[in-house]
Amino acid sequence: MTAIVLGASADRAKFGNKAVRAFASTGWNTVPVNPREASVEGIKVVPDLASAPLNAEVLSIYLPPQVTLGLVFAIAAAGPKEVWLNPGADDPAVSAALRAEGLRVRELCSIIELGLSPADLP
Repeated sequence: MTAIVLGASADRAKFGNKAVRAFASTGWNTVPVNPREASVEGIKVVPDLASAPLNAEVLSIYLPPQVTLGLVFAIAAAGPKEVWLNPGADDPAVSAALRAEGLRVRELCSIIELGLSPADLP
């Protein structure tokens, strides 16, 4: 299964990094997306959604809502089966815009959904 982490970070203190580690450690093919990073936790980063695989099982978002609103059409074009809006990324306007594009949206913490705790990923 493939998970795209939008807003992945090389900073191990950030949740965009912890999510990459969580997905990878639970066996997911993990695709970090960030235009300013080359790799995250040894995984090659793609600069944008157009460079990510199509139809991933999950697209997990770690971006501020105002940034995500500007990416709604790119997210829809990527065709994920589900979009996971993490705490801080979840916003009623973002959820509505993504749903209007026909996407299944869940508001949750990816790390907890994977059966881990953010505290376990220092």
